[in-house]
Amino acid sequence: MDAVIDLGIDFGTTNTVVAAVEHGNYPVLSFSDSDGDLHVHLPSLTAWAGGRLVHGYQAREAMAAGAPGIRSLKRLLSSPTTTVSSTVRMGSRLFPIMQVLTDYLSFVVDEVRQTTGVHHLRAVIGVPAHAHTGQRFMTLEAFREAGVEVMGIVNEPSAAGLEYALRQARTLNSRRTQVLIFDLGGGTFDASLVDMAGTHGRVIDSVGSNDLGGDDFDHALVDLVRPMLHHPAPPEPVLVEACRLAKEAIRPQSRNVMVDLPDEAVRIPVRDFESSCRGLIDKALDVMEPLTHELTEDQSHSELAGIHLVGGGSCLPFVARRVREDFGRRVHRSAQPTAATAVGLAMAADPSSPYSIRDRLSRGFGVFRESQDGAKVSFDVLLDQSTPIHHPVVIRRHYQARHNLGVYRFVECQQTHGGAPVGDMTPFATIIVPLDAQMQSGERPLDPTDVHIVGDGHWVEEEYTVAPTGIVQVTITDLDTRWSVTTFMGADRPNVSSL
Repeated sequence: MDAVIDLGIDFGTTNTVVAAVEHGNYPVLSFSDSDGDLHVHLPSLTAWAGGRLVHGYQAREAMAAGAPGIRSLKRLLSSPTTTVSSTVRMGSRLFPIMQVLTDYLSFVVDEVRQTTGVHHLRAVIGVPAHAHTGQRFMTLEAFREAGVEVMGIVNEPSAAGLEYALRQARTLNSRRTQVLIFDLGGGTFDASLVDMAGTHGRVIDSVGSNDLGGDDFDHALVDLVRPMLHHPAPPEPVLVEACRLAKEAIRPQSRNVMVDLPDEAVRIPVRDFESSCRGLIDKALDVMEPLTHELTEDQSHSELAGIHLVGGGSCLPFVARRVREDFGRRVHRSAQPTAATAVGLAMAADPSSPYSIRDRLSRGFGVFRESQDGAKVSFDVLLDQSTPIHHPVVIRRHYQARHNLGVYRFVECQQTHGGAPVGDMTPFATIIVPLDAQMQSGERPLDPTDVHIVGDGHWVEEEYTVAPTGIVQVTITDLDTRWSVTTFMGADRPNVSSL
């Protein structure tokens, strides 16, 4: 029987980190760069060089030499307009985003196999808490195509809650059981309030932003460096990468940020960089406010055991300092801020671990429907942000259709309130379902404009299944003809079948 290794894989915007399950321990794997130096991450970079896609440290070198490449692929995945058929540009070439993602993850799989000597990989993988269903679907499919047996998907800040329970158990007691995860990654910011009473945690609430992260701090530094240049600016990818490396080198005692460019070195005072990033930190604290608005200055009556800072962005000393200014001494930065999520994912992958987490949806999901014979549009909340997803959830709708065509406009939303979507919305899919036997058989063409009321409409059943991964499967069945359509939210095309 082939050997199997269980893993937690954190595919990050800037770096990918892998932790293994090893007899109750969760070591972070190390990988070699081209010089043979070991690192506890692989750069999440892809470049087009030598007529092929290259990744990781090789991609970093190729991009520094002028090859076209792509950074922050994960942030592109978070866009509500991104689907499995979307493309990304590298130089003059366009690549399907799923090809790039799958090829990169296949590279990660090969590196893990070389490091561990094990071919069969099983893993729990992470996604941002506010990842929409399409992002979850594409991430899951790419991992599977890369050769990973995916055991589950856990929201990244929820995984960090497990890591907190492991590393900071002394702060948890019968009165203070809650942990607030502040997860500032390379491309996204998430905050989750987790109740870690005992060893079985549950997510109370989550908030987040898909357009706030370390990338924005990099560009803030780029904006400071550019006016200081005495030589022509290097290509944008080279400049951004140099600023990223300089940012990551900042320590609590650093007074200057040294940006090393091909033709010169630029010195930026840390206080100037901190000042330019103040708005970004304010934005993170504003996003987190729904989870912190009840905290008092002394927190003497709070159930909060601590605020746990994870993610590469939290490594910046002035980020941690600013959060402590607002929330006091209970702010803890993970000893491994860039690896905390991977360790928590490995804990979730460990069948012998006493720790577990009950996740929940971080976004609402519903469909716009016509009512009153088309005179009014209403919103049907199918799932709200309080729905637990530690086991499959099934929702059904059963009714007699009033029209010959059903037009279903699905959206995800930040929150729902009073049966209506609130906050940002992601239009997800529009599915047109023929409720006419001749259209279903192809005897008559499907014309989306030919919608009319019918006197004795077909009976219809909608079934929505939410997997523990957060992916929603939709099946709409014409009960009179047994014709059905099935799709996963995030897949471009539905699977149409006759039962």
